[in-house]
Amino acid sequence: MLKKLELSHNLFSGPIPKTLGNLRHLERFRIVNNNFITGSATDHEWSFLSSLSNCRHLRKIAVSGNPLSGVLPTYIGNLSKSFQYFYAHNCELQGIIPMEIGNLTNLLLLQLGYNKLSGLIRASIGGMRNLQGLFLSSNKLGGPISESLCGLERLYKMYLGLNKLHGPIPSCLGNITSLGYLYLNSNRLSSAIPSNLWNLKDILEIDLSSNHLHNSHAIDVGNLRSLLKLNLSRNLLTGDVLCTFGGLQTLVSLDLSNNILHGHIPESFDGLISLEFLDLSNNNLSGVIPKSLEKLLYLKYFNVSFNRLEGEIPSKGCFSNFSSTSFMRNYALCGPPRLLVPPCKNDIHKNSQMIILHAFRYGLPTIGIVIVLLVLTIMYRRCRRRSTTLPIKDDLLSLKTPRRISYAVLSRATNGFEESNMLGSGSFGCVYKGRLSDGMEVAIKVFNLQTEGAFRSFDIECDAMRNIVHRNIVKVITCCSSVDFKALVLDYMSNGNLEKWLHSENCFLDIIQRVDIMIDVAVAIEHLHNGHPTPIIHCDIKPSNILLDEDMVAHVGDFGVAKLLGEGEVMKQTMTLATTGYMAPGEFFFYFCMIIFLICILYFCFMCMWIYI
Repeated sequence: MLKKLELSHNLFSGPIPKTLGNLRHLERFRIVNNNFITGSATDHEWSFLSSLSNCRHLRKIAVSGNPLSGVLPTYIGNLSKSFQYFYAHNCELQGIIPMEIGNLTNLLLLQLGYNKLSGLIRASIGGMRNLQGLFLSSNKLGGPISESLCGLERLYKMYLGLNKLHGPIPSCLGNITSLGYLYLNSNRLSSAIPSNLWNLKDILEIDLSSNHLHNSHAIDVGNLRSLLKLNLSRNLLTGDVLCTFGGLQTLVSLDLSNNILHGHIPESFDGLISLEFLDLSNNNLSGVIPKSLEKLLYLKYFNVSFNRLEGEIPSKGCFSNFSSTSFMRNYALCGPPRLLVPPCKNDIHKNSQMIILHAFRYGLPTIGIVIVLLVLTIMYRRCRRRSTTLPIKDDLLSLKTPRRISYAVLSRATNGFEESNMLGSGSFGCVYKGRLSDGMEVAIKVFNLQTEGAFRSFDIECDAMRNIVHRNIVKVITCCSSVDFKALVLDYMSNGNLEKWLHSENCFLDIIQRVDIMIDVAVAIEHLHNGHPTPIIHCDIKPSNILLDEDMVAHVGDFGVAKLLGEGEVMKQTMTLATTGYMAPGEFFFYFCMIIFLICILYFCFMCMWIYI
């Protein structure tokens, strides 16, 4: 008297016999993961189910993982009243779900996922009052989700993802209090997420991702005391919905990426003590990343890229393990170099913020007073820098009697002018980073003598910079000159040129730094024009010729097209020697433009602050 037929995980092939019904006492039929087919090439229905209807004690059928193809017959509803488990996923099953399947009123589990089923989810399934698991994922099912499914009051798992379902999510799903797993992901659902869905206090996993859902009200997940996973990514969620998540101490995975969320990441997120996965990328979140998130001991994946976040990236705890991809494309984040963001200048930024906020909140100075103070500050710094940058005897001596250096020394310093040491190239040659034998880091500008005007450029730059000693002008340490090789050895500027900081996605200058750089360049130009007996007109001021040292102090360099005015000469008109679009303006016009620009920036900042406060 055979009750159990177990043939799973073999290499059996051929059709399933139609004589199975002779096993009248059969209770379990399992042929999982073989190569069985339904029958002849013309037999499209699962005819073996007809013979199994003779087995009145049958409780379980498991045919998953076989290339059965075909369609479910209508007489599936004739199976035994004791039938409880039907496993038929990944069977290449086609056609529609027959309405008669609803006759299996004692069925506990229906697994038809990963097939090619089409049509609607039959309303008759709602009559299976004992059903605990409904698995229809990864098919081609369409139409709306029938409200009849809300009658499955004992349902524990509902998997309807990866189909073509459309329309709203029935609000009555929130009445299935036994629900532990709800997967509606990757469909075409378009409605507000029902508010009573958040009343399923015992639910463990919810996945509504990749739909067209929105939130016409708050997403209040505070009652989901057992929730382990929540995925609402790739929808149309808006507003500030993050504030209710902090109390979910059991939550392991939270994905809200690719929505239109705004607001701040709340400090209360440190209450998600079990969190391992957090993805908030591709939204409009602003503010800072709370340092309290460093307390999340189990966090393994973190992504806030493509938002509008700013401020310092936390560095302790789990954050020491995250890479730059977790923070890319934000408004103004800063932190360690390995994260490909600008370094933080916490004291300067915080102090300037506090000064501005206090000044505005207490209404002491008006915008006009601030502008006047700014202009006075610029003039003061000009005078101070001019007074502190007079030629120093030792520096002049070192320039007039420079250290001797040879081609061989420069070649060793740059590993044979290796390409990996190249810092950049220009119209008259290339610049290399080098390290001299005493450990000093330098920049070596090698002139391409095949270029027309290279000899003249070298001579002009030597003459122009021979007697210049100023903190905002690149210092020439020495030069190397022979018939077939000419190079200048300059101070190395570790932060590169201004062009990189203005146009690179990984660099950022705050308003204080920008003002300081403008003042540095203006003071340098003023010194060139009026700081010594022979005025020098640079003729090629542009971002790539402004270099920044380790303290972000600006230095003007590249005097290859400069003009030296002898005594009594005036420059009435010159040919366009410099880079197109970067002809140096006159001193008065430069300062005038700079002050107007600063006034506009300050006005914009105060207006934004007024709205914010």
